[in-house]
Amino acid sequence: MSEDLEQLKQRLPLLEYLQRHNWTGNHVGAGDEFVGLCPLHPDTQPSFYINARKNLFYCHGCNCGGDLIRFVERSEHLSFRESIAHLKHEIALAAESELLDRTAAFYQMQLQRHREAVDYLQKRGLRDPSLITELGLGYAPGGNLLRHLADFGYSLDLLLRAGLFTSQGREAFSRRIIFPCYQQSRVINLYGRSIGAAFPHRLLPRSKGGLFAWQSVSVFSTVILVEGLFDLAVLWQAGFRNTTCAIGTHLTPAQLSQLGDQPGRDVYIAFDNDPNQAGQEAACRLARRLKIAGLYARIVSLPADQDPNSYFLAGASAADFRACLERAQPL
Repeated sequence: MSEDLEQLKQRLPLLEYLQRHNWTGNHVGAGDEFVGLCPLHPDTQPSFYINARKNLFYCHGCNCGGDLIRFVERSEHLSFRESIAHLKHEIALAAESELLDRTAAFYQMQLQRHREAVDYLQKRGLRDPSLITELGLGYAPGGNLLRHLADFGYSLDLLLRAGLFTSQGREAFSRRIIFPCYQQSRVINLYGRSIGAAFPHRLLPRSKGGLFAWQSVSVFSTVILVEGLFDLAVLWQAGFRNTTCAIGTHLTPAQLSQLGDQPGRDVYIAFDNDPNQAGQEAACRLARRLKIAGLYARIVSLPADQDPNSYFLAGASAADFRACLERAQPL
């Protein structure tokens, strides 16, 4: 039993586990220690220390310490046996994340090989090759993913469970532009935008994770929040690198918490200006949630029937969008 537990902790180091769960620590000196805010109690001064070599933690604020299993017991309010089961599930998720990494890399290789995908990106106004590479965009032509992943030893059963294939054996993302969704440098989901007549949007049946590209956007005290990933892409292309996306209008508690990691952050909500006002109504609801969380929310009003992507496609410039931001109204 003790050997099994050691193997479990070696397969999932404490620091890696914490980073997957959005804990941020800073190096202490040149050794193996990290310090950050304690995830086990309300903390305003970094008091939570990790020794990465020993796989141990200790908080000087709440006087709690131990190994990975002890941390899971405290953070998830689980018993010892439940904590072990929880960690085994995390390891299984890590294996699926590796699968998604390989799938995203395969789709990235396909993008430039298929003219219809390149033409679609041009049509959506995305023309910067370096940005396309930075976002990790790919293309799923359909029909050749199974053979590629089988070469790595993945079974069809695992691919079905991951949602990459339908129960009929078809690729889930056939003829779609692929945006990989990263968390702590690992792919945790894939978003596919149809370039044909199929339903436009598709995510794998799993958590969409945190806010898109939050690792780079989190440094800004002013953030622009959009609905769609093509909205984000064209705004990044125009220089608005403080833009993030929840892939839709509803923020999960984890995404809301990310926005609140800088108290008093300004959030500009640039949702679609739909004819039925669904986007603007969602923006108002979200602005109220942000206000309760202590953030400053402003609602960006775009021309009728426009979203940020279509606004730029219609000829708007970065200066035009900046003017929209300046006119944005608080709730």
